[in-house]
Amino acid sequence: MAKSIKLQTSETDGPVASKNIEELDPKTKREKVETRHQRESAITRAADERYEKIKQSEIHIADLQRLTMKDLMQLAKEENLTEYTGLKKQDLIFKILKERTKVNGLMFGEGTLEILPDGFGFLRSPDYHYLPCPDDIYVSPSQIRRFGLRTGAIVAGQIRPPKENERYFALLRVEAVNGCDPEILTTKVFFDDLTPLHPKERLRLSSPAGNLSTRIVDLVAPVGMGQRGLIVSPPRAGKTVMLQEMAKCVLGSHPNAYVFILLIDERPEEVTDMERQVGGDRCEVVSSTFDEPPSRHIQVSEMVIEKAKRMVEYGEDVVIFLDSITRLARAWNTEVPHSGKIL
Repeated sequence: MAKSIKLQTSETDGPVASKNIEELDPKTKREKVETRHQRESAITRAADERYEKIKQSEIHIADLQRLTMKDLMQLAKEENLTEYTGLKKQDLIFKILKERTKVNGLMFGEGTLEILPDGFGFLRSPDYHYLPCPDDIYVSPSQIRRFGLRTGAIVAGQIRPPKENERYFALLRVEAVNGCDPEILTTKVFFDDLTPLHPKERLRLSSPAGNLSTRIVDLVAPVGMGQRGLIVSPPRAGKTVMLQEMAKCVLGSHPNAYVFILLIDERPEEVTDMERQVGGDRCEVVSSTFDEPPSRHIQVSEMVIEKAKRMVEYGEDVVIFLDSITRLARAWNTEVPHSGKIL
């Protein structure tokens, strides 16, 4: 009679190891489990310390994006990068970041979230006026749903380099949303659910330099927080210069207010002049020049208004200067399907 012999092998050492632990006496078993927990805690603590060190270092994406092309070329030379000549600024930043992640393993990134119709999103940079760039950070739909993220939120966290079949850096862990713990995002009231009220706080437009135009506006047509105003005048009458002076006055009189200067369909040299004349940590000049399509004008205006809404939800005062609303309405008329009405 033939005998049947059944052999059973283990493909991994995991089940065997756990079986050996269970066969030990309770004291030895407890010691082994504690040792394993201590080892895992040490690894986690070391990773967190390394991550905090990287957060405090000078390898943030935002810092690289603020550098000029000349500084980036010098940085690439100091870090012994190859084949970086002839690259665009965004491509050069992407190459520097990719080489640095090979050394550090992870990085810290930050940007303004733009959620696309497909459900995923990207962290755009205000330094590039929220244009899609190679160094944008991909945000998965699961992270967007988990934290309730919306377009315009300022998201910061740990990122990883792109894999072989990927084009963008990816967000691994959300550390902060608008500078706060991401868990408190669910407690914030939506902007559309806030109660609109008449202005109670006045925006002072009188400057220490004694600008006559803003002083007259302050006396004849005072402006308050939450109020809307429109400047109507013939062409070449100095509307842009007046907006520039008003923005300076708001930044000087209200240091806690955040100022957006949105330039639609303007000349590039006017954008440069505005950035040089009005600046600071609480001011952001965002533009879409005349050589860009109407869809770009609409995209950048929506990014600014959504970012302003998210900041207001977190209790900040936001002031938006738009130049010009006529060109923005013209862009909407071009892009929106015709319904017989013209804005």
